[in-house]
Amino acid sequence: MIDLKGKVAVVFGLANKRSIAWGIAQKLSEAGATLAICYQNERLQREAEELTADLPGTKIFRCDVSIDADIDSVFELLKATYGKLDILVHSIGFAPNIKNTVLQTTRDDFRVAHDISAYSLIALARAAEPLMAEGGSILTLTYYGADKVFPNYNIMGVAKAALEAAVRYLASDLGTKKIRVNAISAGPIKTLAARGIGDFTKILNAVEERAPLHRNVDALEVGNAALFLVSDLASGITGEITFVDCGYNTTGL
Repeated sequence: MIDLKGKVAVVFGLANKRSIAWGIAQKLSEAGATLAICYQNERLQREAEELTADLPGTKIFRCDVSIDADIDSVFELLKATYGKLDILVHSIGFAPNIKNTVLQTTRDDFRVAHDISAYSLIALARAAEPLMAEGGSILTLTYYGADKVFPNYNIMGVAKAALEAAVRYLASDLGTKKIRVNAISAGPIKTLAARGIGDFTKILNAVEERAPLHRNVDALEVGNAALFLVSDLASGITGEITFVDCGYNTTGL
Protein backbone atom coordinates (compact mmCIF):
# COMPACT_ATOMS: atom_id res chain seq x y z
CA MET A 1 0.00 0.00 0.00
CA ILE A 2 1.40 3.39 -1.00
CA ASP A 3 1.46 5.81 1.92
CA LEU A 4 1.15 9.54 1.18
CA LYS A 5 0.56 10.66 4.76
CA GLY A 6 2.24 14.00 5.32
CA LYS A 7 2.12 14.85 1.60
CA VAL A 8 0.13 17.78 0.26
CA ALA A 9 -1.42 17.32 -3.18
CA VAL A 10 -3.33 19.76 -5.36
CA VAL A 11 -5.49 18.53 -8.24
CA PHE A 12 -6.55 20.86 -11.04
CA GLY A 13 -9.33 20.02 -13.49
CA LEU A 14 -12.20 18.58 -11.48
CA ALA A 15 -15.45 18.91 -13.42
CA ASN A 16 -17.72 16.08 -12.25
CA LYS A 17 -17.73 12.50 -11.00
CA ARG A 18 -16.62 11.23 -14.42
CA SER A 19 -13.50 13.39 -14.45
CA ILE A 20 -10.14 11.67 -14.53
CA ALA A 21 -9.17 14.27 -11.95
CA TRP A 22 -11.80 12.82 -9.62
CA GLY A 23 -10.47 9.28 -10.04
CA ILE A 24 -6.97 10.51 -9.20
CA ALA A 25 -8.19 12.60 -6.24
CA GLN A 26 -9.92 9.59 -4.70
CA LYS A 27 -6.78 7.48 -4.91
CA LEU A 28 -4.54 10.20 -3.46
CA SER A 29 -6.98 10.70 -0.59
CA GLU A 30 -7.19 6.95 0.10
CA ALA A 31 -3.38 6.91 0.35
CA GLY A 32 -3.49 9.58 3.05
CA ALA A 33 -2.53 12.72 1.14
CA THR A 34 -3.79 16.08 2.34
CA LEU A 35 -5.81 17.14 -0.66
CA ALA A 36 -6.67 20.46 -2.32
CA ILE A 37 -9.02 20.46 -5.31
CA CYS A 38 -9.18 23.32 -7.82
CA TYR A 39 -12.26 23.91 -9.96
CA GLN A 40 -12.58 26.43 -12.80
CA ASN A 41 -15.56 28.62 -11.98
CA GLU A 42 -18.66 29.12 -9.86
CA ARG A 43 -20.68 26.85 -12.15
CA LEU A 44 -18.53 23.89 -11.06
CA GLN A 45 -18.30 24.87 -7.39
CA ARG A 46 -21.32 22.90 -6.19
CA GLU A 47 -20.10 19.77 -7.97
CA ALA A 48 -16.71 20.13 -6.30
CA GLU A 49 -18.29 20.67 -2.89
CA GLU A 50 -20.52 17.61 -3.20
CA LEU A 51 -17.79 15.31 -4.49
CA THR A 52 -15.15 16.28 -1.95
CA ALA A 53 -17.50 16.09 1.03
CA ASP A 54 -16.54 12.42 1.45
CA LEU A 55 -12.78 13.04 1.23
CA PRO A 56 -11.51 13.83 4.76
CA GLY A 57 -9.75 17.17 5.15
CA THR A 58 -10.08 18.15 1.49
CA LYS A 59 -10.36 21.85 0.69
CA ILE A 60 -11.53 23.35 -2.60
CA PHE A 61 -10.26 26.45 -4.41
CA ARG A 62 -11.39 28.30 -7.52
CA CYS A 63 -8.81 28.85 -10.27
CA ASP A 64 -9.16 29.65 -13.96
CA VAL A 65 -5.78 28.58 -15.35
CA SER A 66 -6.11 30.95 -18.30
CA ILE A 67 -5.79 33.91 -15.90
CA ASP A 68 -2.35 34.53 -14.38
CA ALA A 69 -3.86 36.46 -11.47
CA ASP A 70 -6.00 33.44 -10.57
CA ILE A 71 -2.94 31.19 -10.55
CA ASP A 72 -1.00 33.65 -8.40
CA SER A 73 -3.92 33.96 -6.00
CA VAL A 74 -4.56 30.24 -5.58
CA PHE A 75 -0.91 29.47 -4.92
CA GLU A 76 -0.78 32.18 -2.31
CA LEU A 77 -3.77 30.51 -0.67
CA LEU A 78 -2.12 27.10 -0.93
CA LYS A 79 1.04 28.49 0.66
CA ALA A 80 -0.92 30.12 3.47
CA THR A 81 -3.01 26.98 4.06
CA TYR A 82 -0.39 24.24 3.80
CA GLY A 83 3.02 25.90 3.76
CA LYS A 84 4.31 23.47 1.15
CA LEU A 85 3.31 21.34 -1.83
CA ASP A 86 4.46 17.82 -2.70
CA ILE A 87 2.20 16.80 -5.59
CA LEU A 88 0.52 18.70 -8.42
CA VAL A 89 -1.92 17.03 -10.82
CA HIS A 90 -2.85 18.86 -14.04
CA SER A 91 -5.93 17.28 -15.61
CA ILE A 92 -6.95 20.08 -17.94
CA GLY A 93 -7.68 20.20 -21.65
CA PHE A 94 -9.87 22.34 -23.87
CA ALA A 95 -10.06 23.26 -27.54
CA PRO A 96 -12.77 25.53 -28.95
CA ASN A 97 -14.45 24.37 -32.15
CA ILE A 98 -12.75 20.99 -31.86
CA LYS A 99 -14.95 19.66 -34.66
CA ASN A 100 -13.02 21.77 -37.16
CA THR A 101 -10.16 19.96 -38.88
CA VAL A 102 -6.63 21.12 -38.15
CA LEU A 103 -6.59 22.70 -41.61
CA GLN A 104 -9.70 24.73 -40.71
CA THR A 105 -8.46 25.78 -37.25
CA THR A 106 -8.33 29.53 -36.79
CA ARG A 107 -5.40 31.34 -35.24
CA ASP A 108 -7.45 32.23 -32.17
CA ASP A 109 -8.73 28.68 -31.66
CA PHE A 110 -5.16 27.39 -31.95
CA ARG A 111 -4.04 29.90 -29.32
CA VAL A 112 -6.79 29.00 -26.87
CA ALA A 113 -6.28 25.24 -27.25
CA HIS A 114 -2.56 25.54 -26.54
CA ASP A 115 -3.00 28.08 -23.76
CA ILE A 116 -5.47 25.94 -21.79
CA SER A 117 -4.18 22.47 -22.67
CA ALA A 118 -0.40 22.98 -22.69
CA TYR A 119 0.75 26.36 -21.39
CA SER A 120 -1.30 25.98 -18.22
CA LEU A 121 0.98 23.12 -17.17
CA ILE A 122 3.99 25.40 -17.50
CA ALA A 123 2.27 28.19 -15.56
CA LEU A 124 1.22 25.85 -12.75
CA ALA A 125 4.65 24.22 -12.55
CA ARG A 126 6.31 27.62 -12.25
CA ALA A 127 3.93 28.63 -9.45
CA ALA A 128 4.35 25.30 -7.65
CA GLU A 129 8.16 25.18 -7.76
CA PRO A 130 8.75 27.53 -4.77
CA LEU A 131 6.43 25.38 -2.63
CA MET A 132 8.32 22.19 -3.54
CA ALA A 133 11.52 23.11 -1.69
CA GLU A 134 12.13 19.48 -0.71
CA GLY A 135 11.23 18.10 -4.14
CA GLY A 136 7.94 16.95 -5.52
CA SER A 137 5.99 15.40 -8.37
CA ILE A 138 4.00 17.02 -11.17
CA LEU A 139 1.65 14.91 -13.28
CA THR A 140 -0.46 15.74 -16.31
CA LEU A 141 -2.92 13.86 -18.53
CA THR A 142 -2.49 13.34 -22.25
CA TYR A 143 -3.91 11.10 -24.99
CA TYR A 144 -2.60 8.92 -27.82
CA GLY A 145 -4.00 11.49 -30.26
CA ALA A 146 -0.76 13.40 -29.63
CA ASP A 147 1.12 10.63 -31.48
CA LYS A 148 -1.39 9.31 -34.01
CA VAL A 149 -4.23 10.87 -35.94
CA PHE A 150 -7.62 10.08 -34.40
CA PRO A 151 -10.87 11.03 -36.16
CA ASN A 152 -12.37 14.23 -34.76
CA TYR A 153 -9.60 14.83 -32.22
CA ASN A 154 -8.24 17.55 -34.50
CA ILE A 155 -6.47 20.51 -32.87
CA MET A 156 -6.55 18.85 -29.45
CA GLY A 157 -4.08 16.30 -30.79
CA VAL A 158 -1.70 19.11 -31.72
CA ALA A 159 -2.12 20.70 -28.29
CA LYS A 160 -1.51 17.37 -26.52
CA ALA A 161 1.70 16.94 -28.54
CA ALA A 162 2.81 20.33 -27.22
CA LEU A 163 1.85 19.23 -23.71
CA GLU A 164 3.99 16.09 -23.97
CA ALA A 165 6.97 18.12 -25.18
CA ALA A 166 6.44 20.48 -22.24
CA VAL A 167 6.59 17.49 -19.87
CA ARG A 168 10.06 16.58 -21.12
CA TYR A 169 11.42 20.14 -20.99
CA LEU A 170 9.92 20.82 -17.57
CA ALA A 171 11.43 17.57 -16.29
CA SER A 172 14.81 18.87 -17.43
CA ASP A 173 14.25 22.34 -15.96
CA LEU A 174 13.10 21.04 -12.57
CA GLY A 175 15.19 17.90 -12.18
CA THR A 176 17.99 19.58 -10.22
CA LYS A 177 15.35 20.66 -7.69
CA LYS A 178 14.20 17.05 -7.22
CA ILE A 179 10.88 17.78 -8.89
CA ARG A 180 9.71 15.06 -11.27
CA VAL A 181 7.34 15.76 -14.19
CA ASN A 182 5.44 12.97 -15.92
CA ALA A 183 2.28 12.33 -17.93
CA ILE A 184 -0.28 9.57 -18.17
CA SER A 185 -1.68 8.86 -21.62
CA ALA A 186 -5.08 7.55 -20.63
CA GLY A 187 -7.36 5.55 -22.86
CA PRO A 188 -10.66 7.13 -23.87
CA ILE A 189 -13.04 7.75 -20.97
CA LYS A 190 -16.51 9.33 -21.06
CA THR A 191 -15.54 12.62 -19.44
CA LEU A 192 -17.13 16.03 -19.88
CA ALA A 193 -14.36 16.98 -22.30
CA ALA A 194 -14.94 13.85 -24.37
CA ARG A 195 -18.47 14.98 -25.19
CA GLY A 196 -17.07 17.47 -27.68
CA ILE A 197 -15.37 14.75 -29.76
CA GLY A 198 -17.52 13.56 -32.63
CA ASP A 199 -18.30 9.82 -32.85
CA PHE A 200 -16.57 9.24 -29.50
CA THR A 201 -18.42 5.95 -29.11
CA LYS A 202 -16.58 4.62 -32.17
CA ILE A 203 -13.26 5.29 -30.44
CA LEU A 204 -14.46 3.42 -27.33
CA ASN A 205 -15.60 0.51 -29.49
CA ALA A 206 -12.31 0.38 -31.39
CA VAL A 207 -10.32 0.17 -28.17
CA GLU A 208 -12.56 -2.59 -26.83
CA GLU A 209 -12.11 -4.56 -30.04
CA ARG A 210 -8.34 -4.10 -30.54
CA ALA A 211 -6.74 -3.55 -27.13
CA PRO A 212 -5.06 -6.63 -25.64
CA LEU A 213 -7.38 -6.47 -22.61
CA HIS A 214 -10.43 -5.98 -24.89
CA ARG A 215 -11.98 -3.29 -22.75
CA ASN A 216 -11.66 0.39 -21.90
CA VAL A 217 -10.05 1.81 -18.79
CA ASP A 218 -11.86 3.74 -16.09
CA ALA A 219 -10.83 6.81 -14.13
CA LEU A 220 -9.90 4.82 -11.01
CA GLU A 221 -7.41 2.75 -12.99
CA VAL A 222 -5.81 5.97 -14.16
CA GLY A 223 -5.89 7.05 -10.51
CA ASN A 224 -3.94 3.96 -9.51
CA ALA A 225 -1.21 4.72 -12.06
CA ALA A 226 -1.15 8.34 -10.94
CA LEU A 227 -0.74 7.25 -7.33
CA PHE A 228 2.32 5.22 -8.28
CA LEU A 229 3.88 7.97 -10.39
CA VAL A 230 3.57 10.66 -7.72
CA SER A 231 4.84 8.36 -4.97
CA ASP A 232 8.41 7.61 -3.92
CA LEU A 233 8.13 4.23 -5.67
CA ALA A 234 8.56 6.18 -8.92
CA SER A 235 11.47 8.28 -7.63
CA GLY A 236 13.60 7.44 -10.68
CA ILE A 237 10.92 8.24 -13.27
CA THR A 238 10.64 11.68 -14.87
CA GLY A 239 9.95 13.11 -18.31
CA GLU A 240 7.95 10.01 -19.23
CA ILE A 241 4.61 9.37 -20.91
CA THR A 242 2.98 6.31 -19.31
CA PHE A 243 0.14 4.64 -21.21
CA VAL A 244 -2.88 3.45 -19.25
CA ASP A 245 -5.08 2.29 -22.11
CA CYS A 246 -5.47 -1.48 -21.77
CA GLY A 247 -2.54 -1.83 -24.19
CA TYR A 248 -4.28 -0.21 -27.15
CA ASN A 249 -1.19 1.83 -28.11
CA THR A 250 0.81 -1.36 -28.64
CA THR A 251 -1.44 -2.69 -31.39
CA GLY A 252 -1.43 -2.24 -35.15
CA LEU A 253 -3.99 -2.84 -37.88
